[in-house]
Amino acid sequence: QVQLVESGGGLVAPGDSLRLSCSASGRVSSTTTMGWFRQAPGKEREFVAAISWNSGNTYYEDSIRDRFTISRDSARNTVYLQMNSLKPEDTALYFCAADPHGAGSYYYEFREYDYWGQGTQVTVSS
Repeated sequence: QVQLVESGGGLVAPGDSLRLSCSASGRVSSTTTMGWFRQAPGKEREFVAAISWNSGNTYYEDSIRDRFTISRDSARNTVYLQMNSLKPEDTALYFCAADPHGAGSYYYEFREYDYWGQGTQVTVSS
């Protein structure tokens, strides 16, 4: 059983940066895909980024590709989302998710993931 805890959200101004963290309770299988999703009020859950635990390969939603970076620290069982040049439309509840067996080509699909954190709020406003 995997438990995920997100942290690092907050209220920032447009153009500012934040780094989100997601810590897993136990050892992360080498086959795991870990992802970040976000959901704003009145909108559907949206894929943001994903990373393959063993290879470190990364995947991004097109609208944030040049601004956000996903990474992991295997020793700490932690995945990060570095968010730069934040925009008001980035405002959402951000979730960390894990698929222990690997998401394959469906890394962008939230139904592929088995475990979810509670979410951390990011608000971008002037």
